[in-house]
Amino acid sequence: MTNTNRAILCVCVIVVLVIVPLLIESPYTFRLFILTFVYVTAAASLRTLALSGQVSMGHAAFMSIGAYTSALLARYGDFSPWLTMPMGGLAAMIVAVLVGFPFARVRTIYFSMVSLFFGIGVLSVYSIFGKYTGHINGLIGIPPLFAGARLPYYYYFLALMVACLAVLWRFEKCRIGTCLKAINQSHVVAASVGISEVKFRVLALAMSCFVVGLVGAGYAHYNMVISYSAFDLPASINLLVYMLVGGISSFAGPIIGAAVLFVVPELFRDLKEYTPYLYAGILLFVVFAMPEGLVGIPDRLGSWLKSKHR
Repeated sequence: MTNTNRAILCVCVIVVLVIVPLLIESPYTFRLFILTFVYVTAAASLRTLALSGQVSMGHAAFMSIGAYTSALLARYGDFSPWLTMPMGGLAAMIVAVLVGFPFARVRTIYFSMVSLFFGIGVLSVYSIFGKYTGHINGLIGIPPLFAGARLPYYYYFLALMVACLAVLWRFEKCRIGTCLKAINQSHVVAASVGISEVKFRVLALAMSCFVVGLVGAGYAHYNMVISYSAFDLPASINLLVYMLVGGISSFAGPIIGAAVLFVVPELFRDLKEYTPYLYAGILLFVVFAMPEGLVGIPDRLGSWLKSKHR
């Protein structure tokens, strides 16, 4: 598919999503779309980090940093949510930079392990300061973005998703993204031509965490109640599964993976107890039958049709 065709497809999808609210009335459907926008953006931000070959198992912890920073400032400091949400994204980015320098020195499975321990540590901090974070029951009384309205939330998260995806796409296509891919191929060769592994991996971590922190902040003011149990290890694993099932090698992979794996279980929510088995089945199928992920279905289908035509 050419770049022009991709651009036309993206515009068509955005136009459809803009029109969708005019055709639906169910509050549950509105919430389903909004949460899909949230997880699509979060999964795409995780892939930005994965460009350098680092796979995080604590990405939801950075989402929680953005959420709690914005919520606490708005709840106890009486700041406007429109001011605290960017501060939530910046807080996640600052923490990412602080831990990024020591974390960038470990690779592959070791990075995944330290990111997992970091996520557990962040949740422990919330537990220690439970007087302010609401303990496991959650922080309540978070000021909303829009009072008593669903439609503005829909368009806000749609605009946030489109803007974040555009920034992440540009980040990948610029020189930084090229250097990250070179580090992924071989950090030794990349270093031999003057590419600083630590510098670019910290940049990737900072950008990824700013986006997921910003999304987490918006989620806090949309939900108006947050609990650190919503950002635990299963939440991070879900983001990882969205990325892997969709296709880690393509920018559209996490978008497709998050949209499919979040929406499909919701459509069959009466069978929610079987969701882990559904996830496991889809993941095994993709790993063995479609290593390129769901994003590779059109190419496979096109090849099959050509072979049938011949």
